[in-house]
Amino acid sequence: MKAALHTDQRPQPACPAADPDLPAAAQMHALLRRRIVTGDLRPGMRLSEQDIADQYDLSRQPVREAFIRLAAEGLLEVRPQRGTFVTRINMDWVLDTRFIREATEADIVRIATRMAGPAEVGRLRAMIDRQAAVDPGDPARLVALDEEFHAALAAIAGKALVGVHLQGLKIHLDRVRHLLSAVTPAQVMVDQHRAIVDAIASQDPDMAEATMRLHLRRVFEDLPAVVRLSPELFDRAEPGLARMHYDLSMNV
Repeated sequence: MKAALHTDQRPQPACPAADPDLPAAAQMHALLRRRIVTGDLRPGMRLSEQDIADQYDLSRQPVREAFIRLAAEGLLEVRPQRGTFVTRINMDWVLDTRFIREATEADIVRIATRMAGPAEVGRLRAMIDRQAAVDPGDPARLVALDEEFHAALAAIAGKALVGVHLQGLKIHLDRVRHLLSAVTPAQVMVDQHRAIVDAIASQDPDMAEATMRLHLRRVFEDLPAVVRLSPELFDRAEPGLARMHYDLSMNV
């Protein structure tokens, strides 16, 4: 496949390489999924099977199969007689997934606090050092390191499979995280991760849970500004904001 996908005339970042051992349809699915989640393919953008097939030097069949999978995941919408479009970010999906993630990771970090020894704490602190060293101009790298940190906590707690299940649920939440990573100071995330690890090192599960919940509720602080700045990226933006305020007032 060719190295990059271009759907319009704007400069586009290079697409991450897919596993060459995967079938072409699976590679295309992974590439397009990544570009949608990171915002490279913007909500509302029209995609053409033929254009993408031509750009990647493929037949239309693997592209069509990738489109079907992406539509099933809620990332593409097929509009009869109009074409296929990248979906707007579903606010209800974002808020419900955030709720599930907080409830799950609050328990995970409590277990991790009981299970972590000096070696595990050392590895977590090394991860934070890598986060602190990220170039501010590379928010995607910071999101990747954030994923690594939360996966490590799940592994320490013996709940790695739970983390895998969460990955499949939080597609729209991940789209929001990439938007916020471009506007939220990296130091905020680094400091919150450090507070979580300090609580784990102190063997204080109550503090670990509290700091994790604070960390995962950061979206309530940053998302409204992004929604108001670019409402066209979101499905039901204003009702979503109203629900966000309600969830926050109800401490959920």
